[in-house]
Amino acid sequence: MAPQELDTLIDQVADLILNSRRMVVFTGAGVSTESGIPDFRSPGGIWDRYDPEDFTYQKFISDPEGRRKRWQMFKEGYLITEAKPNPAHYAIAELDRLGKLDCVITQNIDYLHQRAGVPDDKVFELHGNTQWVVCLSCGQRYPLTQIKARLDQGEEIPDCEACRGILKPDIVFFGESLPREVLQEATSRAYQCDLFIVIGSTLVVYPAAYMPEYAVERGAKLVIINLSSTPLDGQATVVIRAKAGEAMSRVVKRVTEKIKG
Repeated sequence: MAPQELDTLIDQVADLILNSRRMVVFTGAGVSTESGIPDFRSPGGIWDRYDPEDFTYQKFISDPEGRRKRWQMFKEGYLITEAKPNPAHYAIAELDRLGKLDCVITQNIDYLHQRAGVPDDKVFELHGNTQWVVCLSCGQRYPLTQIKARLDQGEEIPDCEACRGILKPDIVFFGESLPREVLQEATSRAYQCDLFIVIGSTLVVYPAAYMPEYAVERGAKLVIINLSSTPLDGQATVVIRAKAGEAMSRVVKRVTEKIKG
């Protein structure tokens, strides 16, 4: 994308944000990868080393060997990361401080939006969160780091200390429904917004990818910032082919300049 063209698109997005009363930001793996978190589906990602069929929800709850494989993956460090927020996360948090953000709906499970400063009650994590492990029997929650310490001490299939029930990372597995309350609230926010900004998502994973469709259906303006094309590009007011951090940093800078006059 030519610099002059990008400048024009950045300016358009800034104007859309300033004119918006209810803006929703939707983020995907393209935001997390800039913090060094690999996209699971890309070459070199987790699914190059593990068979996704071994990691369905049904296999996890019914097969001890399936649980052992899953916990072995976590023991090797997957999903426990020292990753830090990148410029895209900080730009989104700045939009909140400027009073322009209704909420973030995210496909990511890394908690980086909150670490960047977006309030927890404004982040709707459709696929769960790596910070916690939950007991499927009694609902007891444990920090994932606490369970990893047990794995490092030799446990292969940790169970709940309270009731000995099955422990599961609080993220959505293959074949598992998205968390109902989170999905309902995210859907409601998408329907009610007047501007929906997609950042770093190819919009091919459903039901998460329905969110921008709901927004457009109700008349919201759509902005897509992603390196590759998406199925909704033709319905977007603005499409920017750029990295999330670069584009969002420039957008927020332009918004701030316009506010200051």
